Amino acid sequence: PFKQQKGKLPSPATGPFFASYGESRNRGGLKWNGVLISTAHGTPVRAVSHGRVAFADWLQGFGFITIIDHGEGYMSLYGHNETLVKQAGDWVDAGEVIATSGDSGGQPMPGVYFEIRSRGKPVNPSGWCSRGVRHG
Repeated sequence: PFKQQKGKLPSPATGPFFASYGESRNRGGLKWNGVLISTAHGTPVRAVSHGRVAFADWLQGFGFITIIDHGEGYMSLYGHNETLVKQAGDWVDAGEVIATSGDSGGQPMPGVYFEIRSRGKPVNPSGWCSRGVRHG
């Protein structure tokens, strides 16, 4: 089960954060519900755990995004991608490439936005990943 993987998940991409969970987005008091990981354009974005792609398309504010349903109310979101490799309905394994990073959705620098949700509510993804994510 996804919940038992807390603290053991691989990172979707390796790089420093340029936005952390809970930080201000400088837009009317909004805060980040995930982390923004700095990467080069075209860096592989990998699924953090087994699941089924629930959504893979353009979404306002996130650019090209892939959302994976891991079951038991857990989902992971991967946004601001340059390309999407998987489609809604596809099954993925942990570490499988699902997209390539970019700056879609109006980001000033390339990277990947990563968020975990539990029953629709965002949780800090930093506590879920064991390696590959580091603060810049």
